[in-house]
Amino acid sequence: MDMNTIESVVATTDPGQWREGDAWLAGGTVLFSYGSPVASEEPLKRLLDLGQAGWQAVTVSDAGIELAATCTVAELYALPVSDSVVGLNWPGLDVFRPCCDSFVASFKVWNMSTVGGNVCTSLPAGPMISLCAGLDAMATILGRHGSSRTVPVAEFVTGDGKNCLAPGELLRSIQLPASSLAAKVAFRRLSLSNLGRSGVLLIGRLDADGGLVLTVTAATKRPVQLRFAAGELPDAGQLAAAVGHSIPTELYHDDIHGLPEWRRDMTFRLAEEIRAELCGPVSGGLFEVSGDFWPPHATSPQPSTQAESFNTDQQKEA
Repeated sequence: MDMNTIESVVATTDPGQWREGDAWLAGGTVLFSYGSPVASEEPLKRLLDLGQAGWQAVTVSDAGIELAATCTVAELYALPVSDSVVGLNWPGLDVFRPCCDSFVASFKVWNMSTVGGNVCTSLPAGPMISLCAGLDAMATILGRHGSSRTVPVAEFVTGDGKNCLAPGELLRSIQLPASSLAAKVAFRRLSLSNLGRSGVLLIGRLDADGGLVLTVTAATKRPVQLRFAAGELPDAGQLAAAVGHSIPTELYHDDIHGLPEWRRDMTFRLAEEIRAELCGPVSGGLFEVSGDFWPPHATSPQPSTQAESFNTDQQKEA
């Protein structure tokens, strides 16, 4: 859409240049869809463009993976099969592509939309929030006076469209720790319509120390995490009690993509499926899986990211 209040576009990564009426511009897929916030006291006048920042999209090291805020969804989708992670025993990579698929967006969006933009938009259904929170990622935030701070992504989002950023602050990068990437993971997602916006999205993680981490997103206005120590893994009843205690009724999101009651019921259901998959007596056994996704996630319906073998007939089936 046209943003007819914009007076200039400034290429910068310096929060010190921010002033009232400015907005950071990364991919712009949200900014140019919705325009200026209706509730804003002052319309947007300048866009601070990160397009020429030159930040390396993905950095892989022994410590884990660092994602620049400007890393696109397409770049993230390509990571699990890239040379940079060959030989690394990181099962956590298995949730990268399902989370990218949760955008249910065209290749045009995939090649523009950024990880940082999705996190900063802070919608309950933001799949990059789900991914990063589920893997205990840390966000590095740059301040206006040369300061920086780190915040767990699970705490970065504080509500529907709300986050911890102060005016002018800039999300620089997100660090995914190797310890979380090395964990066994499980993914569940539901929506009310085929290929619709996520109404419930849960990621489970069984860490090397035997502890269980369950992250609830999309169903709730902000991410909710439940943690169980190795010697205190829950049975079905204990897990249900923990979910009920950790998520009050008013925290469930309510919009056209799902009533709070439905989101609550499905959260309990998917949480138990994840517990059974990760902590069940049969390692690697087959479990009944709820969800509206196309298995497996080795391929995607995005034309820009297809392997050569992904032909037109497969695209139609997807």
